[in-house]
Amino acid sequence: MSKNYIVIGGSTGIGLAIVKELKERNKNVLATYNESDEFKNDINYHYLNVLDKNYDLDFVPDVLDGLVYCPGSINLTSFKRVTSENLIEDFELSVLGAFNLIQKLLPNLKKSEQSSILLFSSVAAQTGFNFHTQVSTIKGAIVGFTKALAAELAPTIRVNAIAPSITNTPLAERLLNSEAKVESNANRHPLKNIGQPKDIANAALFLLTEDSKWVTGQILTIDGGISTLKI
Repeated sequence: MSKNYIVIGGSTGIGLAIVKELKERNKNVLATYNESDEFKNDINYHYLNVLDKNYDLDFVPDVLDGLVYCPGSINLTSFKRVTSENLIEDFELSVLGAFNLIQKLLPNLKKSEQSSILLFSSVAAQTGFNFHTQVSTIKGAIVGFTKALAAELAPTIRVNAIAPSITNTPLAERLLNSEAKVESNANRHPLKNIGQPKDIANAALFLLTEDSKWVTGQILTIDGGISTLKI
């Protein structure tokens, strides 16, 4: 019997790449979209605003084998310009949104023999970068959330996170919207290139499926070597 997965924020970037990879493995995949209307006529996609506390999850199957939470932001600015409002907005989207959604879908996940939750942190939560205090604070919270939740939900539900470096997605468009910016960002990484959504999706498939049945509470860093290598 094919397993059931849901990708929150699966209409673009990394989320869309994960949807495609799951479908290639013949998984039953549902996904959500928020801003784009491109998928509104796709029966596998459902509108969902994670900031709306009254959203409807009736479309989710009774048994859920995997959940991916993709919504997040990349707001780079100097520390002195970060406001409480900025921080709260990002926290509500990346952390509180995931927290609330997992609580709502926990009964569905518990009905699977072994289900998996995948969250997204950032290389910036583990490595100090200029102008990343807001990003690092929010994504650092995801690291703590992942590990604590993994402990609480073991042994039946595995919880892991991926911490990517800059990836070529619409979310990072303003950071990669010229050849000069692409080259500059690529050269910061030992592998001298920019991550692609499929690079992250390949790792996501490993963490979501039975291939990683003995992996939980881990933060998998996929970053072209930037966090650990100096060359």
